[in-house]
Amino acid sequence: MMLRRLALALLISVVPFGVASAKTYALVVGVDAYPYEVSLDGAVKDAKDVQSALQRAGVDQMATFFDAAARKDDIRAAWTALVGSALKGDTIIFTYAGHGAQMPELVAGDEADGLDEFLQLPGFDRSRAEETDHEIIVDNELNAWFSEAEAKGVQVLFVSDSCHSGGMSRSFSGKTRLAHAVTVKLPPPSKEAVSGAEVKEAQFRNVTVLAASLESQPSPEVIIDGEPRGALSWSFARAVEGLADRNGDGRLSRVELEDYVFANVKNQSEALQVPNFTPQLPRSEDEVVMPLTRSAAVAAEPGAKKTYQSVRETGWDGKLALSVEGSDTVPDNTGGTGVPYRWDAASGIFYTPNGDVAGEHIDAGMIQSVVNKFILLDFLKVMASQNPGAVSLTPQKDIYAAGDKISFDAPASNYKNMVVFNLANTGQVQLLDVQSEGTESVAFKLSNLQVVEPFGADHLIVIATDEPIDAIGAALASKNVDAATVLQLLSTRIDGTDTSVAIQPLYTREKL
Repeated sequence: MMLRRLALALLISVVPFGVASAKTYALVVGVDAYPYEVSLDGAVKDAKDVQSALQRAGVDQMATFFDAAARKDDIRAAWTALVGSALKGDTIIFTYAGHGAQMPELVAGDEADGLDEFLQLPGFDRSRAEETDHEIIVDNELNAWFSEAEAKGVQVLFVSDSCHSGGMSRSFSGKTRLAHAVTVKLPPPSKEAVSGAEVKEAQFRNVTVLAASLESQPSPEVIIDGEPRGALSWSFARAVEGLADRNGDGRLSRVELEDYVFANVKNQSEALQVPNFTPQLPRSEDEVVMPLTRSAAVAAEPGAKKTYQSVRETGWDGKLALSVEGSDTVPDNTGGTGVPYRWDAASGIFYTPNGDVAGEHIDAGMIQSVVNKFILLDFLKVMASQNPGAVSLTPQKDIYAAGDKISFDAPASNYKNMVVFNLANTGQVQLLDVQSEGTESVAFKLSNLQVVEPFGADHLIVIATDEPIDAIGAALASKNVDAATVLQLLSTRIDGTDTSVAIQPLYTREKL
């Protein structure tokens, strides 16, 4: 299915290294306002964020469509014009943020599950589906569009920040980008919807797709910098700004993009999403997505050492947005802006801005510790957005129940020093490992861990750096170290340095 194909849908382009004159074109679509569907809150912000990032990266020509302007005929015409202008070796980047949905397959036997996926534009009304089906873009149609670029040797990168079918185990108070399915079988809305069914992803040689999530997961709008956003669009925009360009060569490779997006979608969505690339593996070691000719984040000279902003330079102010219910307690360092965390003093439950239960049995004596934990976590997320590390839990779930067995892994890095610790849901900081000035980094692994009380949100942290970490390790090893102390240590010793940060959210609950 195309939304499965869309779910596979970040079609990443292969830009040959030797094509200095190659141009990059972009088609950006974002829809919040749906007259006949639940409207979204962050899709237009996502699209405009991506638009700005692409402009800074030096895209040669761009067409944008927001809300009511996102009409299928106009989008199709813009695509045709971009393909017409592009030459062999050029790249077209097509990004979509908005609702996705499913419908009975248009061509019998085309889909393994009998369902086509489609991008839902504002003019589509499922109660008048046959009258308004000219305002959906079906997966088969996208295949036909991409084939036009493929025939000219033009590279295509398709980024789909929309929803696929599936469930989510965690409580979630935000919106998902999954519109209701169309249940009646519709006639094909265009000839392309039939001809495109004959095109399979495996036939594409110049198309790469990046989708917001796996087929089994929804794509939620999560709170980033205090606002509802799509984690994929946010991460893609930061990647295009140059943060994913690890070697500073002014080109964004498939491997760089994949590593950056996977880590930051997990961080920003609190492990609610796993993005999906098609093809799953790079076509070659030097596969490049796009040049970053004007990105401010790109090193000025080839091979120059990459620089990193301090966390405060990014706008982080060390304050947490917090709503308190049932108590006069006002923790320090609160008063931040945006969608707040919430503490219900009567029940003792501490909620994230997304509506997740982050802690249970949190009383007035513990609330400051929990606030400090999430201030530190925000600090670490900013560092991770500039240089994300790798870390994983197996099996992979969005929430773990009491008694579940899990394994936590952090691979060896290219840095001399590494520290691993847990930010517990109670706000405690628990040291797990320190590797200091080792001649060779060693992988860290904890096996057969069992989920026990207290339940809520823990965050496993791995920091890898060439900066000295003896003082950090000693502080973490002491009893009763708190998150505020750790924040002070990190901000004075590794902030703004070449330091990798990996974050693994671990949400737990009682067994149902």
